[in-house]
Amino acid sequence: MVIPGAEYAVIGGSGTFKICFPEELHLNGVEVSGEDLVFDTPYGKSPPFKLLQVAGEDGGSFQVLTCKMHGWRQGVARGVASQQVFWVLREAGVKRIIAEGGVGAINHLLKPRDVVIPDDYMDFSMRKDTGLEDRYLLVMRDALCPEIRECLVQIAEKDPVYRVFDRGTYVVTDGRHFESPAEVNLFRIGGGDVVGQSLCPEVYLAREIGACYAGVYLVVNHAEGVAEPWRHQELEEIFYTEGYALGKLIIQTLRALSRVRNCSCHDLRKETLLKGIY
Repeated sequence: MVIPGAEYAVIGGSGTFKICFPEELHLNGVEVSGEDLVFDTPYGKSPPFKLLQVAGEDGGSFQVLTCKMHGWRQGVARGVASQQVFWVLREAGVKRIIAEGGVGAINHLLKPRDVVIPDDYMDFSMRKDTGLEDRYLLVMRDALCPEIRECLVQIAEKDPVYRVFDRGTYVVTDGRHFESPAEVNLFRIGGGDVVGQSLCPEVYLAREIGACYAGVYLVVNHAEGVAEPWRHQELEEIFYTEGYALGKLIIQTLRALSRVRNCSCHDLRKETLLKGIY
């Protein structure tokens, strides 16, 4: 199957997992022009993608590729799933990516149903070497695109469904278990605000393919030891009900973004100096 061209991508996580995105949002000017699109990649068959046609605020339209749950599915390692997704996005010519997901609150000022748009991260995962090739040196300054982040915040604050935090440090762990109280305390001492499992290696892969990347993350519980023990029932309620507002926020942000990138993300990918090393 030929990969269609698209300059934008949405990587769905647990926030929109339980809705049919974007159809259930019932937004004018958003059409699904292709679905169940599975592509052959060097890392195996990709997860199913949808191709969207979205009308922008400037009167034009643009195409968006989207997949669910970061490409993760049974029998596929998370690192491999990420390689499949980003190989497809590279071949499609994607230049801007918005991801979403659920996170646990390390910062005790956060509470469930808050939204955090992080500006930095700490990687405690074991997937740091997940890439597509060894051609580039990846500079991880401003790893989360300031331009997309600013637009996400502006759109979120126009219709304040959530308390929105415009910065924060996302701590990445492997899962699939939740973290222990001692681990969470270590992350807190180190300056972490939220903890989750999806930002890495995606942030590296986005930089590798020359794309801007930012994420919007819904707090679904307090991390262990931060407050009283979280309740599975509340986690379930958030999981099943919050996808609509989060999905609308992402689509509205894509529409509002300038069609010209004004950030420096594309300058933070350099040719490697380690050529010819065996």
